[in-house]
Amino acid sequence: MSLAYVYPVLGVFWSMLIFFMWVIWIMLLFRIIGDIFSRHEIGGGTKALWLIFVIVLPFLGVLVYLIANNEGMGNRAMARMESQQRATDDYIRSTAGTGGAAAEIEKAQRLLDSGAINSAEFEALKQKALA
Repeated sequence: MSLAYVYPVLGVFWSMLIFFMWVIWIMLLFRIIGDIFSRHEIGGGTKALWLIFVIVLPFLGVLVYLIANNEGMGNRAMARMESQQRATDDYIRSTAGTGGAAAEIEKAQRLLDSGAINSAEFEALKQKALA
């Protein structure tokens, strides 16, 4: 008889441990399957072979994939995060205001002071900013 079932508290602890290990295993399996599909440097045949290996021999397949592609998984995840961060930053910059009419007039004044535009163009830009 197992020690975990002699004492009920240990039985509950053991069941919780097994459940959480199963959840971690499922999360790891989905992470690896997602990584297999997101790789661009390998072809479809290699992806299919990795997928078959991970599904048919799940424990061995996952461990071999983690050992063989550990650094690559981290690099790909970091590249995806950086790409998403750049896209978010670009979106925020494009939707954020430019500072309103005062900033537009200030920009036009700097152009006038540098000689890039004449006073008639400055007035036109000022009227456009105030409109």
